[in-house]
Amino acid sequence: MAMKVALLGCGVVGSEVVRLVNEQSEELAARIGTPIEIGGIAVRRLDRDRGVDPALLTTDATALVTRPDIDIVVEVIGGIEPARSLMLAAIKTGKSVVTANKALLAEDGQTLQAAARDAGVDLYYEASVAGAIPLLRPLRDSLAGDKVNRVLGIVNGTTNYVLDRMDSLGAGFTESLEEAQSLGYAEADPTADVEGFDAAAKAAILARLAFHTQRVTAADVHREGITGVSAADIASARAMGCVVKLLAICQRSQDGQSVGVRVHPVMLPVEHPLAGVKEAYNAVFVEAESAGRLMFYGAGAGGTPTASAVLGDMVAVARNRLADTSVGEGAHDTGLPVHDMGQTITSYHVALDVADRPGVLSKVAEIFADHGVSIKNVRQEGTGDDATLVLVSHPAPDAALRSTVERLSVHPMVREVASVMRVETFQD
Repeated sequence: MAMKVALLGCGVVGSEVVRLVNEQSEELAARIGTPIEIGGIAVRRLDRDRGVDPALLTTDATALVTRPDIDIVVEVIGGIEPARSLMLAAIKTGKSVVTANKALLAEDGQTLQAAARDAGVDLYYEASVAGAIPLLRPLRDSLAGDKVNRVLGIVNGTTNYVLDRMDSLGAGFTESLEEAQSLGYAEADPTADVEGFDAAAKAAILARLAFHTQRVTAADVHREGITGVSAADIASARAMGCVVKLLAICQRSQDGQSVGVRVHPVMLPVEHPLAGVKEAYNAVFVEAESAGRLMFYGAGAGGTPTASAVLGDMVAVARNRLADTSVGEGAHDTGLPVHDMGQTITSYHVALDVADRPGVLSKVAEIFADHGVSIKNVRQEGTGDDATLVLVSHPAPDAALRSTVERLSVHPMVREVASVMRVETFQD
């Protein structure tokens, strides 16, 4: 008897899921141990040609997900509602759920996981972060016996494409973004990508899995986008042997009693594996105590890669149902809280437009010292009225670094704080 799947949504990803299920039906049946078939597809409108059997379409999503013959519900409509209510209804009636909904998981994943655990069904969401890259299950399962200290990820293909074009071709931000839109990497409204909202949702999911804490939501993630990254920033990074990347960074505090979760542009040394990630690709770098350094790399977006991840989850869930078991996330929560960005230890790259006269550097160094921040290196670009002082700090609390910059911005010897960007390195 076939295992039946209800599909919520039939857009770019949903239609690819249907195609893959139909094309690979024999192979999927062999991998699972029983045939799998689409039992119905919920859509908003019936009058569009979606390239699927019209007999499968319905606008009554609630009736579909609670139908007695449905075994698995796959949600690819996105957003918070009605996705949350539909998934909870499915779980309540004993269906396992597969979703790609990063926004909902980042906002209210704990509710969904608790419901699945109580009902004894699966909730899988590999496609919610980094598309086709097998990442979440290794974090949840393969590294369950290890201690993950830091996760750094390029988890948004649009911003990586834009920054890569700015670095490799010398293109401007607007030009690079328009090219990303023409290639389908960016939406007509790219705000979620370029302002870091998309990456922040993914960072929250990564932090919850890496540190086994349910306390992280998207609202806890410090977020900065790439709209302020300039050609001068790119050039300055290159002069330091770095590239600029938008990273999602999840990290334990030095005392291990809290975690920091942030998304912002960084200058990353070219020798770091993430520095070589080009165009719209994604990659996530994991630093664990026993496993050491691991990197997961691949296509992070698009209908086919995302559908591949969804299908992988469907196979895993179907196998579990056939074996009458579920592999949900445990109820144990380490309870690690999220600390404020000001407590995060990081380094700053600061470019100052200054008057080129004696005493400027010593005064700048004094301001750094007053805030407990030491200077790692310094260089001067230009002379006279065109002098720019470029400094990189040693690691310090972000609050101290911010205070240093604020003090510099009002000092009479500093005409302008031309650029501020964090610098990331390998974890020592």
